[in-house]
Amino acid sequence: MNYIQTEVNGVWVIEPKVFCDERGYFMEAFKEEEFNANIGDVHFVQDNESKSSFGVLRGLHYQRGEYSQSKLVRVIKGRVLDVAVDLRQSSSTFGKYVSVELSEDNKRQFFISRGFAHGFLVLSDEAVFTYKVDNAYAPQAEASICYDDEMIAINWPIAKEQLVLSNKDKKAVLFKDAEYFE
Repeated sequence: MNYIQTEVNGVWVIEPKVFCDERGYFMEAFKEEEFNANIGDVHFVQDNESKSSFGVLRGLHYQRGEYSQSKLVRVIKGRVLDVAVDLRQSSSTFGKYVSVELSEDNKRQFFISRGFAHGFLVLSDEAVFTYKVDNAYAPQAEASICYDDEMIAINWPIAKEQLVLSNKDKKAVLFKDAEYFE
C-alpha cells in the first residue's frame, strides 16, 4: 500500500495495491502491521457500513472528548467526496479541511485521526461506504458542524438544492460554536 500524508497532520490517503485479471481483482484492504508502521498504533474496535443515494451528505460529525474516534474509511460501491476538518486547537491547521474522492474504481482509503470532524457527499447514483473506528459510538458525545459553514468553506461539488440532509445535520452548529479538541 502507498501511504500519503496530506497537508493536514493526522489525515492520510491510502492507495492499496490492486491485482486485476480476467476474473476481477484482489487487494488487501487492511494489514495491521503495515498500517501501524506507517501511521501508528491504532486499535480498531468496530466496523460500520452505510448505503446512500446521490446527493446525500452525511456530516460533519464527530464525537467529543474521550469518545473521539479515529476512522479508516473507503467506498465499496459508487463515489463520494470525503472530508475531514481539523478541530484541534493546538494544530497549525486548526479549522482547515482536507477532501479526497473515494470510489469503487480508485479504491483509495482515507484515515482520519481523532480530533477531526468528518463527512461525505455521495456523487454517484448510490454509494456503499464502510469504515473502521477505534472507539465505540457514544450518542451522548455526538456532535455536528454545519456542512456549509463559511469559516470552513468546503467546496462541495453539487448544488445546495440537490443535497439530502438528515434533521440532525440541518440543525448542526457553526464552526465557531463547536467544541474543539486541545
